[in-house]
Amino acid sequence: MKNDSTLTPPDANREDSVFSVLAQKHVCLSEIDVDYLFLDMNSYFASVAQQEEPHLRGRPVGIITVDKPGACCIAASYEAKAHGIGVGTRRADAQDLCPDIAFREAKHDLYVDYHHRIIEAIEKVYPIQKAHSVDEFSIRLLGPTRQLTTAMHLAETMRKSIAVRVGTAMRCSIGLGSSKLLAKMAGEMKKPDGLEWLTPDVMPDKLDGFPIKALPGIGKRMERRLISAGISTIRDLYAMQPKHARRLWNSVTGERFILALQGHDILDPKTKSHSLGHGQILAMPNRNPDGARLVARRLLIKAATRLRRNNYFAQSLSVSGTCDFNGKCSRSISMRATQDSFELLKVFNVVWSTLPLKRPASVGIMLGGLIERHDHIADLFSEGRTFGQSNAREKLCSTVDALNQRFGQDTIIYGERPREIGKYTGAKIAFGRIPGKEEFRE
Repeated sequence: MKNDSTLTPPDANREDSVFSVLAQKHVCLSEIDVDYLFLDMNSYFASVAQQEEPHLRGRPVGIITVDKPGACCIAASYEAKAHGIGVGTRRADAQDLCPDIAFREAKHDLYVDYHHRIIEAIEKVYPIQKAHSVDEFSIRLLGPTRQLTTAMHLAETMRKSIAVRVGTAMRCSIGLGSSKLLAKMAGEMKKPDGLEWLTPDVMPDKLDGFPIKALPGIGKRMERRLISAGISTIRDLYAMQPKHARRLWNSVTGERFILALQGHDILDPKTKSHSLGHGQILAMPNRNPDGARLVARRLLIKAATRLRRNNYFAQSLSVSGTCDFNGKCSRSISMRATQDSFELLKVFNVVWSTLPLKRPASVGIMLGGLIERHDHIADLFSEGRTFGQSNAREKLCSTVDALNQRFGQDTIIYGERPREIGKYTGAKIAFGRIPGKEEFRE
């Protein structure tokens, strides 16, 4: 999930200037190749609501966390954005800005279902390389599809496939580029329903006038650092030497960013999961120490289920909370590598007893030091098992997982439940994380 922001719309003369640049370089469209297609669904959560309820199409729609007066918007339709409503706008403020707005409570399971339907529709046309989030996808173009005009036709075919197989309310913007970064930037240039392209043939001219903060990965702090170094425009950034960028970023990330901005095909570095966790804002009945404990306990059980499903063992547990009284606090503890819910609950009780939560507002848990099953060496004094085998309690936990999957959430519970259970506890869409369908049944 993300804020559906865009680059500033180009001025009326920009297209003419682009063709002028191509003419000066003696390049025609048929000679331009692109390596990536980046597809971004427009106002995704709100579009799903409009697809599910046809009478909402063309109307301002705000998606809120819970259907309560103090809720904030986590997404807005383009019709609502036209009134100045966006992520973080409070419900009451949104109604003041647009009395006609319709609010709908977030439905994370439905968004995940649509995500998979969109993937299926895209892959009727061309294979996806990676789903970056619930509404963003990149495709590596190969062979003849790299030719720009062919790639543009391919993009429009994907758009039609989504409209036919998923729904006409599911609009998308598509970018083409010689690097994944340029393709993503191109997709941001024309929303909604846009199609744009960026290659070294038209860089940096095609982005003249756009602020550097509009580039993916350039936040406020990085923008300030760049300006302090005398880099205030995209043209300045484009001309930077990669080694200089490495020093400025204090990381190889800067070098990779500049190379990608200049159109080089930079492969994503391989990453390995080191932790997993969940957090939740507490409902009013749970805003007391014991209520918070029960919610945190439930989040831990959800995380333990994910551990087993992904064949991980955890070596540390962190528990955190925010309070109206004393701000944020957290406690961590190391432990023997485990994926056993009973063992994790025992460790949790120890950590929780040291956490000074007064008037809690939210809680979170994090399992760290993850190791894969094939790297896990059983404790010398644990009950007998050979390499890769589960012990009796781990098998019991897996049986509980399977029963809850088959018969429904909370068919079997680990002793205690919160006073009020959030609908999507531990299974909300987050930046870069798409819950599996099975997580909504645990």
